[in-house]
Amino acid sequence: MTRDGHGEVGPSIEAVFREERGLLLAALVRRFGDLDLAEEVASEAIEAALVHWPSGGVPPKPGAWLMTTARRRAVDRLRRDRAYAARLAVLQVEADRAGPAPGADADGELPDERLQLFFTCAHPALPAEDRVALTLRCLAGLTTPEVARAFLVPPATMAKRIVRAKKKIREARIPFRVPGADELPERLPGVLQVIYSIFTEGYAASSGPALLRTELAEEAIRLARILRRLLPGEREVAGLLGLMLLIHARREARVGPDGELVLLDDQDRARWDRTMIEEGQGLAVAALTGGPAGLYGVQAAIAALHDEAADVATTDWPQIVALYDVLLRLAPSPVVAVNRAAAVAMRDGAEAGLALLDELAGEQRLRGYHPYATARADLLHRLGRFGEAAAAYREALASAGTEPEQAHLRRRLSECEQARGEGH
Repeated sequence: MTRDGHGEVGPSIEAVFREERGLLLAALVRRFGDLDLAEEVASEAIEAALVHWPSGGVPPKPGAWLMTTARRRAVDRLRRDRAYAARLAVLQVEADRAGPAPGADADGELPDERLQLFFTCAHPALPAEDRVALTLRCLAGLTTPEVARAFLVPPATMAKRIVRAKKKIREARIPFRVPGADELPERLPGVLQVIYSIFTEGYAASSGPALLRTELAEEAIRLARILRRLLPGEREVAGLLGLMLLIHARREARVGPDGELVLLDDQDRARWDRTMIEEGQGLAVAALTGGPAGLYGVQAAIAALHDEAADVATTDWPQIVALYDVLLRLAPSPVVAVNRAAAVAMRDGAEAGLALLDELAGEQRLRGYHPYATARADLLHRLGRFGEAAAAYREALASAGTEPEQAHLRRRLSECEQARGEGH
């Protein structure tokens, strides 16, 4: 993290901002009822911290410092703006009725009200795509291009969605609260999707020098644990948490000594986190017990089959393909179809997998989705069709976001070009 005029931000300060930003934003929304205002003054408080903390040090209660600064900025702004004068008076009356205004508690820590904000952003009055986009931007702190990448749309399109969602929340007066039991079935899937999108950006970063953004993956897991405590009877919450743990357990083996990408086939499975795998397996069982399988429970089962296998060759590929069949019925999408095709290639051979991938060639949503081009390239490579594989690797390279992915694809492309030159 950097800031013009202030040089590099120290790692301890950056860690504080990562931890406190979501807490701060949620507390400000609860206090002032305006997401735009909350974002603006939260940013101003962080700007103030960037000025004062490098020389004076991070305060003992950084969340309280940020909240006090942001709250003062918000009140000053509301008082200066006549259009907000009436709102400030109403907010003060509501605050008096509710008791002490949200902010730092008796120990100087911000209360964790992020789940309320998650449910606000996942309100059914918002289009599904806007719910996830807004929450990723506001609570996870992802940039608009990173959110756009997650949805395979241009950044300008995503920026419009985020603005539209904020306007809808403001105009519809969507409440800041966790929904009641009668609303939960409709609201929960949106929150789960948000958390999983955060995890996905953390485990497979969309851009930048590193393959992983571990802090995002761990933040998603932490939020899922909070949700699991709040809703212990919801099997899909268990499924999501189990899925993320089963995937995150491989993180150390997925990156080489120099930050390079290590594929599943080549990973040292002794480096996988067995404690995390055991917890994830238990959650997967809980997610699949007591009713029809859900989206995250099925994905957790797939991840568990990968994690329990000694190597790629002994993985239960027939069962994985069968689970992808279930997943396609629950949530049909070209991305799921790509993953199923890769599993079919392991079960039935590269020709069978490639045929399924070629059937998806006309899917608009796969344009610019480099895992699709990479999967085709890898199967063509396995089949010895090096010219076609090289073309597919070039296509994948054009849309790969992180430097480790780009380096991996360049190596594979070089192998294909060398094999062609040798007349294979």
